[in-house]
Amino acid sequence: MRNRWTNLVALLGVAALSQAAEAQTLRMMKSLDAPHYDGARTTWSPTSDIVNMFQDTLVAMDWDGKTPVPYLAKSWTVTPDGKLYTFKLRDDVSFCSGKKFTADDVVYSFKRLTSAELKAPLAWRAGNLKDIRAVDPYTVEYELNEPFSDLLLNLTMFTTAIHNKESVEALGKDYGVKAIDGTGPWCFDSWQPRTEIVLKRHAAYKWGPSLYKNKGPVNFERLSIKIVPEDSSRVAAMMGGQFDVTHQIPLQFIQQVKASPTLNVQEAVPNFQLMYYGYKTTRPMVADKRVREAMNIAINRAEIVKGIMLGQAHPAYTFVDPKALDFAEATNGIIKEDVERAKKLLDEAGWKVGSDGIREKDGVKLAPRVLFTQVAYFPRVSEAIQGYMRKIGVDWKIIGFDSTIAPAEMGKQDFDLWTVTFPYMSAGDLLNFYFDSKNMPAPNRMNWNDPQTDDLLRKGKAALTEADRAKFYALAQQRVTEEHLWMPVMNVAMYVTSSKKLKGVRPHMLYQNTFYKGLDYSF
Repeated sequence: MRNRWTNLVALLGVAALSQAAEAQTLRMMKSLDAPHYDGARTTWSPTSDIVNMFQDTLVAMDWDGKTPVPYLAKSWTVTPDGKLYTFKLRDDVSFCSGKKFTADDVVYSFKRLTSAELKAPLAWRAGNLKDIRAVDPYTVEYELNEPFSDLLLNLTMFTTAIHNKESVEALGKDYGVKAIDGTGPWCFDSWQPRTEIVLKRHAAYKWGPSLYKNKGPVNFERLSIKIVPEDSSRVAAMMGGQFDVTHQIPLQFIQQVKASPTLNVQEAVPNFQLMYYGYKTTRPMVADKRVREAMNIAINRAEIVKGIMLGQAHPAYTFVDPKALDFAEATNGIIKEDVERAKKLLDEAGWKVGSDGIREKDGVKLAPRVLFTQVAYFPRVSEAIQGYMRKIGVDWKIIGFDSTIAPAEMGKQDFDLWTVTFPYMSAGDLLNFYFDSKNMPAPNRMNWNDPQTDDLLRKGKAALTEADRAKFYALAQQRVTEEHLWMPVMNVAMYVTSSKKLKGVRPHMLYQNTFYKGLDYSF
């Protein structure tokens, strides 16, 4: 009897220890995995949200989505000509590896980002960098060839995170795959592609930005992030209590999840996310502006938002959200839905309706190849637009890919259109990201090589006043919108869903991130 009692006590002890260990793990899920977790080498948001957890930037983005606040840099000054920034760094920061953070790490990270060898697709976020130098161990001079009015905003992004040279060089091609070092509140522990990313507490971390009450360390020993691609599975898992938090509940299920007595749902405000289809203008089928405009005005955005998104988005008729910084009023009304006009434009462009209802020209069917990622609402929206296109004689050939190979497929350049949802901070952020000719072939997948656009973007970036910046970015918006380089579809809402037992949850808008650093999360 005594042995049985002893065994029972031992078993209960093991169970208690197991439950205690589980209580120290924050369980998250997301729908998409990434090819790697080196933020300097990608534009991919499935990389960005994880990078922001284990690596830091010089400045952080406040909750308002437009104010940079001190982070690894505790202060900075700018010369009147806008070309020289001097950053004073914190002296109490260390990497997960234990290495002390200094100005040399900042210099290395930006020289790597802007190097010709790396070919970083978002290197432009660093501005036109002339030189970066360590004045002393905790002072960096950041010198530009020309002013960059959006520099501080861009220095909040995962692209400009600070790296440990020793980690980069030791891991080589496996950097961001087998391991990666950072100064963030979480440390990279392990990654099973398409299955799970595991992060662990950075015990030495105590330099959280001002937007968080808790400056560190985090309140959990581990963060387990499971990849759950199926929409219905994520909803069921969250409602069944298998996870603590996710920002990827399908929007059509948000009302159902809001009704759950065990869950909280919060919308990220502000939030700018545009779902669009981009045209590769160098492809013969979509090279004619009239063809692009015809497709743009042939769809019914309100029907798509109501029928597929169940109202959790807003129809988009402009590239930039009207509430975003430096939105151009002149772009209102350029895209006007009109099916009959769409047909006339295609007739004018020489595409005549064939016997099967599909338009032809010079023996070629108007059947553009359209790529999308097999996740969330992308398949259904693509199918809906495919239906609208057939009504005007266009045969969209829609092709879906898994998220881990979608960037590689786009890299092959064998498509006429593609779609993503793009998160951005301002008009300048969106325009510089996509429409600068220097960003071909990605993220400028339109292959839009236009001196007028480049000149307007250059003037907007170099502006020393808010008025001049807004003026030139407005003209750039008008130019690319009139060329119908994109089909804007909808401005998508973003939510974070969490267990009611989880405290300190507040969604952050930065690059579809919501979690950001997670410093205030606790049970």
